[in-house]
Amino acid sequence: MRQPRLEIEYCTQCRWLLRAAWTAQELLTTFAKELGEVALVPGIGGVFEIRLGDETLWSRKAEGGFPELPHLKRLVRDRIAPGRDLGHSDRQAPAAEES
Repeated sequence: MRQPRLEIEYCTQCRWLLRAAWTAQELLTTFAKELGEVALVPGIGGVFEIRLGDETLWSRKAEGGFPELPHLKRLVRDRIAPGRDLGHSDRQAPAAEES
């Protein structure tokens, strides 16, 4: 197995294969030299989880939805290529105004 290994577990009942494959494509394009492998793991029950090694980076059930791609790229980058500039994906959303 090549390291680091990222897994995207998706629900086959919900037909989320295309979403999982698109996410994998985006991450492999961004981290072509840093990622050893991206695996698509079929699951059931509404699962959509992204794991890097033993760490869950995103869980649809825990987070209440799907990840925004720039946010997901930052999560992955912070673990496998800290300090790397992601260009437009590094732009943070404007901070909420304080009262």
